[in-house]
Amino acid sequence: MRGGLSGFYIFIACVLLGTMAIAGVNSVSQMMTESIRSEGRTILGGDIRFETVGQPAGGKEREFIDSLGTVTEGAGIRTMARTADESDQTLIELRALDGAYPLYGALGLSPDMTPQNALAQTDGVYGAVAAPIFFERLGIKVGDRITVGRSEFELRAQITDEPDALSEGFGFAPRLMISMEGLDASGLIRPGSIVEYSYRVRLAGDRTARAVSDIAKADFPDAGWSVRTSDNAAPALSNNIERFSQFLTLVGLTALIVGGVGVANAVRAFIDGKRGVIATLKCVGASSRFVILVYLIQVMLIASAGILIGLVIGAAIPFLAAGALSAILPVAGKAALYPVALLQAAVFGLLVAFAFALAPLGRAGDVPATALFRQLSFDGTAWPRWPYLLGSGAALAILCALAVALADDRRVAGIFLLAVAAAFVVLNLVSRVVQAIARRAPTVRSTPLRLAIGNIHRPGALTPSVVLSLGLGLALLVTLAQIDTNLRREISGNLPDRAPNFFFVDIQASEIEAFRTRLAELAPESDIETVPMLRGRITALNGETPNAENVPPEGRWVLRGDRGLTYAPKLPEGSALTAGEWWPEDYTGEPLVSFSAEEAGELGLKLGDTVSVSVLGRTITAKIANLREVEWESLSINFVMVFSPSAFAGAPHSWLATLAEPGATNEQEGQLLRTITADFPTVTSVRVKDAIELADRLVGQIGTAIRAAAAIALIASVLVLSGALAAGNRARGHDAVVLKTLGATRKTLIGAYSLEYGLIGLSTALFALGFGALASWFVLTRIMSLPSSFVPEIAIATIIAALVTTIGIGLIGTWRVLGQKAAPMLREL
Repeated sequence: MRGGLSGFYIFIACVLLGTMAIAGVNSVSQMMTESIRSEGRTILGGDIRFETVGQPAGGKEREFIDSLGTVTEGAGIRTMARTADESDQTLIELRALDGAYPLYGALGLSPDMTPQNALAQTDGVYGAVAAPIFFERLGIKVGDRITVGRSEFELRAQITDEPDALSEGFGFAPRLMISMEGLDASGLIRPGSIVEYSYRVRLAGDRTARAVSDIAKADFPDAGWSVRTSDNAAPALSNNIERFSQFLTLVGLTALIVGGVGVANAVRAFIDGKRGVIATLKCVGASSRFVILVYLIQVMLIASAGILIGLVIGAAIPFLAAGALSAILPVAGKAALYPVALLQAAVFGLLVAFAFALAPLGRAGDVPATALFRQLSFDGTAWPRWPYLLGSGAALAILCALAVALADDRRVAGIFLLAVAAAFVVLNLVSRVVQAIARRAPTVRSTPLRLAIGNIHRPGALTPSVVLSLGLGLALLVTLAQIDTNLRREISGNLPDRAPNFFFVDIQASEIEAFRTRLAELAPESDIETVPMLRGRITALNGETPNAENVPPEGRWVLRGDRGLTYAPKLPEGSALTAGEWWPEDYTGEPLVSFSAEEAGELGLKLGDTVSVSVLGRTITAKIANLREVEWESLSINFVMVFSPSAFAGAPHSWLATLAEPGATNEQEGQLLRTITADFPTVTSVRVKDAIELADRLVGQIGTAIRAAAAIALIASVLVLSGALAAGNRARGHDAVVLKTLGATRKTLIGAYSLEYGLIGLSTALFALGFGALASWFVLTRIMSLPSSFVPEIAIATIIAALVTTIGIGLIGTWRVLGQKAAPMLREL
């Protein structure tokens, strides 16, 4: 160790990079989830929250809620807000509050005032507060008046902090808050309106939220409410954080495994320089086991130094990220050291360093001392003996087992690791194929090209190291770029062409005919579709309450929250039955349901199974009569479940409508939106283009984050490539001296090495393109059910990047070798 770290800088960088990525990602994830958990009461707005859809809690249910402690009642609905002169309007997430809000935290308003004063009725006009973006969209200011539903409201403040915003879920529109009395006056609450009523409770006495939740579910099984406690205040957000963290951790693990190749290269180069020392130790009686143990300890000490630096940087990442995340999550000031996350990264780093260092050390220990004194390289020796291979394999097996065991979705983690292993195998085959092609290539007259082809397939060639080091990083980057580009193209290009122009929600049964007539007058060339709509929550599958044990992960989204439901006497247009038969138009028997075939398969449902749904406080159990194919990507009116009409006989409900007019301009859409909003003020109008633009921005932000994470793996690949080329410089120096002695010029050698690196880089790029195209096709078509097309721009960029990287790094490392004097080198040969 006193000899310094020469030759180990890239080794340290490889271990450091992967360890830092895993430690940083897991620390930030833990910071966010712990912050959500610690601020659970503020995020939820209470110790426990009850939510119903369509109608408020009443009777015994409301008495039970009121008996628990202090209660604040609220309501949420998506609707339209209009300027006072009716010249402009926007979609809003309307939230109504009572006088007890908030139970925890504080509603931040500018100018500063209490929520009660801001929302009170003054001079016959109710007050309202809104998010800053609401004022920007309508070009209004505090003090102006707006119209919501059939009532006028005065804007009295901007919302600067909504303490329980996370528990309200993601919204496509800006927030507007009014009082519960103001909501009643607006006329928005009518039979069948899609309104979410919430009851947040500050528990009295020594009751726990979890115990109260269990009592509520046991004593009121048909209440139709969802119950959430403060220890799980934002479950959807926590799940998404865990999934995204898992993906980034796997990317970091990939960078660490790629770095393992750099570890092996560095150890091989280090041992190659210690041949004389090893030979001397063996001559004075040292066993192979002793020699290997000495250098293994040294290598692991150096690896520990790199891991320690990576842990320090990874531990600092939450402190740097807390400020940036404070705008969207309550994490400001919550950053800390997270020992579990750091321990996981350290264990991963040590396992990778051990696994990739043991094999080259074991190979070196088996070479006789006499051979070492003759300056023979270790590269030509056979595989190390089975104990060393078994040790390396055991370390990698433990690494994979830990990665899967610690993953949120073990299936995804397993597939990811299998893909990495397959990529290693394929890359090894690619390097062998490239060498075989070079070996069988016809003789060419060009001296640089002939030398380049010979260098590709000769013993000890750089081809395997270059292909393996650069191939995996490029393949990962190509895969993610293909997925991101196809997804963005689908959202911003193909999707708007197929999607309707507008969705209209909350149309009352009494006004549906007038609404259809008015739409036909305003857009006579359009295609108008209307269907009845209710909201309901799946409470049982085949009589059993669905949970994580009996529902596969890919189907759980169907069970989260309330779902849109409809009924139809005939098979909806654009649908195709895949199993079973549709019910007769005059059917009046037991409730039947048509289930989406894909989602039924994910939930493990088949024909004849039963589904129980809570609608407006009543539980309806229906038998699955048929399965049908649903094209969700069309954005037309589609439902997971379509019931027989008799299932909802007498139930109040609203209607949903779409308007499709492909040739409509932005001005025509704007005029139609203003007219419909003015004529039907309680109907919610959603412009599909606005929703698609928001989705496109979100996908773009996520894609940027994912590509940045994948760049870590690519950086590791470049580091490994640099190490591989540096390790080959000694042999490359001997070649250069001999060739120059035989008359080769520097120009000839530079040309030969450039062609060699270029041919290897091109082969690696072609593999990355093929592997990335196949992987992205599988993800897009089999997982996302979206069309996939190859993007030529990515192909060109990948080839250029591979050529520039291999040729550039190769020539930088070789330039110093070409300048060495021949005489000293020749005396050592």
